[in-house]
Amino acid sequence: MRALIIEDDLKTAAFLGEALHEAGWSVETARDGQKGLQKALAGNYALILLDVMLPGRDGWSVLSVLREKGKGTPVLFLTARDAVGDRVRGLDLGADDYLVKPFALPELLARVRSIQRRGLERPPLSLRVADLEVDLLNHTASRGGIALHLTPKEFALLALMARHAGEVLGRGQIARQVWNLEFNGGSNVVDVAVRRLRRKVDPPPLRPLIRSVYGIGYVLDAG
Repeated sequence: MRALIIEDDLKTAAFLGEALHEAGWSVETARDGQKGLQKALAGNYALILLDVMLPGRDGWSVLSVLREKGKGTPVLFLTARDAVGDRVRGLDLGADDYLVKPFALPELLARVRSIQRRGLERPPLSLRVADLEVDLLNHTASRGGIALHLTPKEFALLALMARHAGEVLGRGQIARQVWNLEFNGGSNVVDVAVRRLRRKVDPPPLRPLIRSVYGIGYVLDAG
């Protein structure tokens, strides 16, 4: 397990690093917000301990950019600012927890364990298949960096296919999960919707990602 500590105070960073190391974590540190953001975006961390008051870029900004970039890494804010408004702001930006300094080591480790348990159930914020990106948080999609203008049902259909990329989805499964309908073999609602979605996702000369499987249904194929 890898953790990133973004903390400008050397003693605090060393204390946190030692505590996590003894709990079985591999720890890296950054002493300012900008370097911490760069590490957080580039690395594959299971946890980030983030101070709010940092040189270069404050913790609010670091977290905001992480979430905008689709990074769902669990973040625990550590700060001396204990106002309710500050705690609410951190949680609204996407923090997983907020611990006010000074704090007891057992409480810190208990909160880390709690975040770990929740993290196991955390759904991804975005999905990528080839050059297609589906943002599940903002309900937007793009291909090759170009936004796709989808209806709510088209987005739901694309998100379902992206979650099961490489798997063949039957028409009945699609009808139940997108329209909450039991599929009638005589209905063409699924086929019509997929055709419309294809025109937006797979316009020529792009390589088609949505493929028909005769007699069964459809698959989003990364190739």
